[in-house]
Parts: sequence; structure tokens; C-alpha cells
Amino acid sequence: MTFQQLLLFILLVQVIHFLGTWKLYVAAGRKAWEAAIPVYNAVVLMKIINRPWWWTFLLFLPIINLIMFPVIWVETIRSFGFNKSKDTWLVVLTLGFYIYYINYTQKLTYLEDRNLKPATATGEWVSSILFAVVVATFIHTYFMQPYTIPTSSLEKTLLVGDFLFVSKFHYGARAPMTPLAFPMVHDTIPVLKTKSYLPKPQLPYFRLPGFQKIKHNDIVVFSWPVDTVNAFRPYGDGKYHYKPIDKKSNYVKRCVGLPGDSLEVRNGYVFINGKQNNLPDRAKLQFSYALSVKRPLNTSYIYQRYGIKDIYPLNREGTAYQAHMTNEEFEKFKNHPDIIKIIRLKSEKGKWDKAVFPHAPNYNWNTDFFGPIYIPNEGTTVSITPETLPLYKRIIEVYEGSELGIDNKISVNGTQVLLNGKPINEYTFKMDYYWMMGDNRNNSEDARMWGFVPFNHVVGKPVFVWMSWDGNAKGLANKIRWERLFTTVGGEGKPVSYFKYFLILLAGWYVFNFFRKRKKKNA
Repeated sequence: MTFQQLLLFILLVQVIHFLGTWKLYVAAGRKAWEAAIPVYNAVVLMKIINRPWWWTFLLFLPIINLIMFPVIWVETIRSFGFNKSKDTWLVVLTLGFYIYYINYTQKLTYLEDRNLKPATATGEWVSSILFAVVVATFIHTYFMQPYTIPTSSLEKTLLVGDFLFVSKFHYGARAPMTPLAFPMVHDTIPVLKTKSYLPKPQLPYFRLPGFQKIKHNDIVVFSWPVDTVNAFRPYGDGKYHYKPIDKKSNYVKRCVGLPGDSLEVRNGYVFINGKQNNLPDRAKLQFSYALSVKRPLNTSYIYQRYGIKDIYPLNREGTAYQAHMTNEEFEKFKNHPDIIKIIRLKSEKGKWDKAVFPHAPNYNWNTDFFGPIYIPNEGTTVSITPETLPLYKRIIEVYEGSELGIDNKISVNGTQVLLNGKPINEYTFKMDYYWMMGDNRNNSEDARMWGFVPFNHVVGKPVFVWMSWDGNAKGLANKIRWERLFTTVGGEGKPVSYFKYFLILLAGWYVFNFFRKRKKKNA
């Protein structure tokens, strides 16, 4: 849906609203024309139903308005005395069109001073839940979203089982593009395991202003651009399912390349514009190693003694293992008395890996030796030839094509590249792009496999670990990583837990609230 189509849809809704409510406005002492003016008519309606004016704002927020519209329909008919259960069900089940029946066929008596408190305990309970859902959805969509770390691609910085709060406002909150969706879930309704949204209609991409730009080495949560891995499809039928941008699976990686950068991977290390990327001290690069040993290893001891978590046997005899470790861990571990031989697993320079972006044999790249590659910057023009096309074809056809409602089709005729049947020699990018990678270099599905991340796929910035759960530990108390509770994701040095300060504040609030209620009771 383009902005023009969205505008026409909004105008159509206004016409429907006017035709179905103008007599209600008149019965409430207002003018009929007030029901016809967009936005203003909603403000007036809030006055008619005795609700705060700022509810108008909620009617224009995708997802939240799906909750608010039924509430407004019910409040409207109740303001004119139609408060029976039958009326409530009819107005909801007819998507508000029951108001037409009331508007044109019933005697209208406006209840200016009606009691807004629900008549029954059930009604009050429902009202409380609706209010809580609206507030939670608003925070979840535009401010802070919970997220769980599912893989070890950022091990040492973020651990599998970390529960994060992801800030939406650092880089600017992305407004929902899929308006018909279940609130506060992503692409699947829990328990039911069914799709949580309708793919159409789609709203135009819009992002609120942020107060920070993505910087080198920021950890970023984003919508996975290609979203074709079976493990991330919850529907269980093994088929490809198209997902809108905001319903694609969420990934978390480190942004090592910014728009305009030239990036290269040499022997597993990232170089930006010719200089090696310096990671923050909390980041720990890990590489894969194969080792042969005299006898089976005690992996629990290895973890406690050397800090190596990802180590697993390659045969039943337990004489061969593979491990992911940092250079520091390797230097300590290589002297283990039971190790016969240990080597780093890596690809040779110049050996083509067809699983690596851009999946073209003329780019003989692999995960350890990759690039150099230019990361597109908005407004920058690049040369388009049959040789460079594999790098940018998906950008032109998908990210700046079909996903924005533009029908871009690339083809090649001999040595000439055609865009929608017309020859092109260059292309100017409409968006910024980023390069996301994991610190666990040989155990990370990242941009080396699927390429660039468009800015409209960026979700937010992880800022806080509020809970950390070690599923491999024994005993409930040991499963909680207490030292990681209430720690920040960014910053220098070892993460510091603020959990005890949280408990102190919580206890202080409890004591304050106790004495406040006691004082109020005795007054």
C-alpha cells in the first residue's frame, strides 16, 4: 500500500464514519458537519463519549487501533443508552456497522452524564485487561521490546538464554507495517502455533526519528532480510512462507560495517577501509578448532578451567573434538596434557564457497576470506555490469523493489543489464545498508551468507539483560546466571549486575506504599 492508497483508505473510512454517526453528533448537541472533518471528528467523539481527547491518538497507531476501535464502538452506543449485552455483541461482530442501524432507525437520547464505571465485576475486569494490553502494546511497539538470545553467535558478549530489553527509540521506532496482527506477539500466536497476522494490507514504511545512529560494533536486532531457513518457520509444513518486513524473524548481530564502508574479511578478521576493526573489550572473537586427544575429555572441567563452553566430541570413542574458543583460551588450552594435536578450522584464500554471498563463482570468497565489498550508502551511485550485478541484484529487485511496492525486474542480455526491460549502467541507492556479523566467526549465520541489511529492517538496540537462564546447568538456582541479572549490554569492562539495587528500590517502594496507605486509612 502506497501513501496515496493509504490516504484514500483513510478518506473512505471518514466517509463511512460520517454517514453512520452524523445523527448521533446532532443528538449529542454537536453539528452534523463535525462528524465529517478527519481527526477533529474523533476529538469531538471523545467528548461525546466522555473519554480523554488523547484516545484520538491511539486510533491512528497500527495494532493498537485494532483494540481501540471496538472499544470506541461500544462506548458510542452506550452513550445513547444501548448498553445491553446484545448491543455490545452486535456492534463488535458487525465491525461497528450496527451503529448505522442505531443512527437511522432508533430514537436517540444522549446520556451526557452516564456512569463510566463498568456495571459488573466482569466488565471492570475486561476494561482493566484492555487498558493493560493497550499500554503494553504501545511500549512493546514504540519503546522497548523483550528479546531472547537463541544462538551462540555473540557468545561471551551475549549468552544463549539471555533475556534482553531492546530499545526501539535509539535508532527510531519502526511503525508496524502489518496492521492486521495479534498484539504483542511476533509472527506466531503462542500455544496455537498459528500465524499471528494477515499479510495484506501493508502500510508504507515509516520510522520515528531516533536520537542515535548505528555505530561500528553496535549490537543490533534486525529483521532477517532473507528469512528462508526452515528452523525459523513455525508453521510446520516445510514450505516457504512470505513474511512482511516487520514479521520476519528477528536476528541479533554486531554491526561491523556501516553505509559507505569498504569491508573485507582476512583470515576471519574484519578490515574496514583497509584497517582492522577494533572490537570493544567485552567482545571476544572465537574461532573453530579440531583436536585429537588421548582419552575422552571432561567438558565440565574444561569449561570451569579454561572457560570453553562450546566443545563436543566428533566420534563415539571421544578421541576427537571440535571447539569454539578465543585466542586467549586457545593459548591456555593447547597445553592440556591430553591433547595430541589441535588445529584451527578455516577455509583457504581463493576457495569459493557457494553458500557465501553473493553466491556467484566469479566471487571466490568464503567465510574466512571475503571481499572487499562496498556497503551501499543512500544516494550513492555504483556501476552495474553483469560482473557487479550479483552484489546488488537483491537490493534492486527486493529491498528497493517489491518490499517497497515497486515492480523491479533485473535481467541480463549479453553484456547489458536491463531494469524493467531498459538498459542500465549504474544504480543509485535509496536506502542505507549495514553489514552484520557474529563474534563466533565459524558458528554464525550472518551477512557473509546473505548479504546486506537494509535500514528499514533494523528493529532496535539491545540495552539491558534482565534475566539469564543456563539451560545446561543442574539445579534451579544454578540455572539462573545471577551475575548477569540487570546488567547493561554496552559499556566497558566486565558487566556489573544492578540486581541488588533493584531489590533495594523495590523494598523501599513497598515500605513507602505501606505507610502511605496506612496514613491515608487513618486520615
